[in-house]
Amino acid sequence: MVENPVVQRYLHELVGTEGMQVVLSPSEGEVTDEEIAERIGIDVNVVRRSLIILNEHNLADYRRIRDQESGWLTYYWSFQYENIPDQLEKHMERLLEMLREREEYETQNEFYRCSVCGERQQFNDAMELQFTCPRCSSDLEVEDSTLVQDLIEKRREELEEELRE
Repeated sequence: MVENPVVQRYLHELVGTEGMQVVLSPSEGEVTDEEIAERIGIDVNVVRRSLIILNEHNLADYRRIRDQESGWLTYYWSFQYENIPDQLEKHMERLLEMLREREEYETQNEFYRCSVCGERQQFNDAMELQFTCPRCSSDLEVEDSTLVQDLIEKRREELEEELRE
């Protein structure tokens, strides 16, 4: 399942490039963060950060044991990759909601853009600025945001289709 490019992209968004080494090297059963770090040869703090992120997304779980003599806590981690489909679907639904909000924002507002530096302003803000760019003092010109709206709509429709499958 972790070999799937869509799943890998999702996991990479969660843990980053270094964390992918942790993701791609799960152990059978429980393992400590130090054991993972030693096995794959990366800093234990990177491993811990990645495991915590995976835990926050229900993709790793742990139990902790306190050493009676030293008082130190040892965390034993297990990977929960069977939860990836559910977590990926939740992620896609959040993305879809963000796209819907952005689509509404783009269609409900009129924008002005500076042709020199690219600064973009909503109509009310542009009016307060007297249609002058706050960055470079050039004129702000009305922007045709049809292309942006079309791209958002296309991506939203694709995502809705993926979620229906």
